[in-house]
Parts: sequence; C-alpha cells; structure tokens
Amino acid sequence: MSAVIYSVSRLNRAVRLLLNDTFGLVQVEGEISNHTASSAGHHYFTLKDAEAQVRCALFKGQTRLAGVRPGNGMQVVVRAEVSLYEPRGDYQLRVLELQEAGDGALMRAFAALKQRLLAEGLFEASRKRPLPQLPTCIGLITSPTGAALRDMLSVLKRRFPAIPVVIFPALVQGRDAAADLIRALRVADQSGQCDVLILARGGGSLEDLQAFNDEGLARTIAALHTPLVTGIGHEVDYTIADFVADLRAPTPSAAAETVTPDQADWLKRLDRLNLRLQMSVRSGLTARQRQWSGLDKRLSHQHPCRQLAARTQRLDELETRLRQTLRNRLRQSGERLGLGEAHLGRQHPRQRINRMADRVSHLNHRLVAAWQKRLDAHRHRTHALAGQLQAVSPLATLSRGYSITRHADSGHLIGSISDTRPGDLLETRLVDGSLISRVSEFMAE
Repeated sequence: MSAVIYSVSRLNRAVRLLLNDTFGLVQVEGEISNHTASSAGHHYFTLKDAEAQVRCALFKGQTRLAGVRPGNGMQVVVRAEVSLYEPRGDYQLRVLELQEAGDGALMRAFAALKQRLLAEGLFEASRKRPLPQLPTCIGLITSPTGAALRDMLSVLKRRFPAIPVVIFPALVQGRDAAADLIRALRVADQSGQCDVLILARGGGSLEDLQAFNDEGLARTIAALHTPLVTGIGHEVDYTIADFVADLRAPTPSAAAETVTPDQADWLKRLDRLNLRLQMSVRSGLTARQRQWSGLDKRLSHQHPCRQLAARTQRLDELETRLRQTLRNRLRQSGERLGLGEAHLGRQHPRQRINRMADRVSHLNHRLVAAWQKRLDAHRHRTHALAGQLQAVSPLATLSRGYSITRHADSGHLIGSISDTRPGDLLETRLVDGSLISRVSEFMAE
C-alpha cells in the first residue's frame, strides 16, 4: 500500500479540521502582547504566560461580543476556537469572546519597579551626565545580527564617519539577555575606550523588551561612569533602562543621530572659523605694519646721535647740580656741628655732677635733722608712757606694804579665807621676794 502524499494546503486544511474537531471551543487566560489592529477593524495579538505563547485573531464581527478592547499588557480570558491559519501554517486561536482578567503581570512588575527606582532617585535629572559635544569614540551595546546595529552604523557613517565605533555584542532578548547586557555594559565602561555609549535594539512586544526592564540592568546603568543613550524599540516603547539612562532616543537610529554631530554642520563651522582666522591674521598684520611704519618715522626724527648728545648735556647739568648740592649740604652740616659743640660745652657732665653733689649734701643734712627730731619725740613719749605704767604697776602697790597671796601648787589667787583650807601651802609675794607658809587655822573678822 503506497503512502498518501499531501500537498501543503491539503495538509494544513486537514490539521485545521482536526484541531477544530478535537478541541472545539476553549477558554484560555493569558497576557496580551504584540497587539495590532488592521484598518478593517480586525485585531491580532499574542496571548502568553511565563512559559509559552499563542497567536490570536479577533475579527471585526466578533469585537462586539468582546467585553473590552484588546491592548498590550492586558490579562484576559478568551473563548476561542483552536485553529490553524492555512496560508502560513500557523497554529492560532480564533477569538470569539474576550474578557479582561486583570492587569498584565509584566505591566504590573514594570510599574512596581519603576515606582521603586523613582523613589530611590535613579531617574533624577541631577544625576544625568552630559553627552560629549564631539565624541572621540562611540560604543554600541546591541545584538551583532540585529537590524538596529545596521541602522546605527549607517547613521554614524553618514553623519560623522571620522568617529571610531566599537561594538560590544550582547543578547537583547530571552532569559539570559539581561545578564548579558549587564556584562557588555560593564566591559564597555571599564575599557575606557569610549566617551559615550548607546544601548539599543529594534522594536518588539513587551515580552521581547523585558530584558531592558531588569532591575539589575537599571542599577548597572546608574553606576556607569560613561554617559549612556538608549534607543530601544519604537517611539512609543518605554523601558526602565530609558528612565535611568542619561538620555532616551525613540529609536536606535535616533540614538545614533543624538550622539554624533552633523559632519556638514561642522565643516561649515570650520569654514566660518577659518575665514574669521584669516581676517584676524590680515587685520593683525595690517596693524603691525602701521605700527612698524610709525616707529620707523619716529626713529628717523629721533636719531640715536641726537638722543646721545641730549642725554650727555643733561648728564652735565645733573653733575653740576649734584656738586652744588653736596657743597651746600657740607656747609650746613658744618654749621650744625658748631652749634652742637657749643651746646655740649654748656651741658658738660662735670658741672651737672657738682650740682648734684651739692643737692645730695643738702638732702643728707635735712634727712639727719628729720630723723633726730623724730627720735627725740619717740624718747619723750616713751618716758611718759613708762611713768604711766609705773603708776599702775602691781610692784608699786607692793612697795607700799601690800602683798599678793596665791596657792603655791595651783597659783590661784586668794581673795578670801574661804579660798583656803587648813594644811594648804601658800606663796605670799612681797616687794622684794616671796614667803612660803602653811595654813593651820582661820581667824575671821
């Protein structure tokens, strides 16, 4: 039995019928990306989750049954037929109904990361680095096989082909793309070859651009020392890398135009500067020629011999004035010297010494007289005080026959017989000595 040989169209038709009969109507939940709308009102998009994706078609006749209008990033549930688009052999879902299931996971992650980095200040204009006016070297971080690279190289060659370009190849899509972009950026920054970098890729769906929404990539861009311009996707596409970069261009080609000056403009500017330089040189030469001509005329009128003769005559006049001035000063100095000598004679030290000696002798006599007078006054006062002291002295009382009695042991004075007891030893002080006695009895008056 011979094998059946299918044509491509027959095979695709058979597969479509098989899919329709096997699955019938299914409900599928996922996130919309890569959405496009035709002029006829049909909608085409990709429905995806974290691991897979499927193409979908929502035709105009079914849009009235859709609960919402499809858009990128929407999380939806579709009711659809599992089918096959025969002309291309693409497996797809023909959507009959579409209901929103919530915000897309990728869009939610994008918004959350954007808000967090914004709060940290990574988007602040104050930390943006200025781009060089005329780069010495431009670094391109992009896929080496993508259309974005060809577009940028074409623009750079057209605008300023003299600027060197270094390509740092990296993945721009897929699971490992973010890590590879980080590696390429660090290599470009640390190499020191370039003074401006461009991070670029062509357009794509939100999932295709997901590597440029990576937090690690954003922090790597913020830590770069080299200014960075992004040109990612189309004009309507925004990524986290665009917000952190020093400048965002809407496309890779626009990024290449941003970092390079227009060669034609620079040539015109150089022509203008060259013209100004020539005019300045001519003007300077003309001024120097006029100055030289004037100096030449002055030199002819003021010949060095004439100047020398005039200077010689002036020197003779100054010499005569100097001699006259010296003679006058010598005469004046002699006169001042004579006056000083006469004054010095009147102020001879011997005369002052004699006057001072006489004054010292006079003061000495006055000092001796004053001390003698004060000494006599003190002697007289001392005699008077001695007489007063003698009048009140206890010794004077004793000389009149009185005595002082006290205990011989304790020295206490005895003013009454009650101050003693029989047997006490007493000392009696007289004018010329003392008596020691013992009490034997009392005799009261």
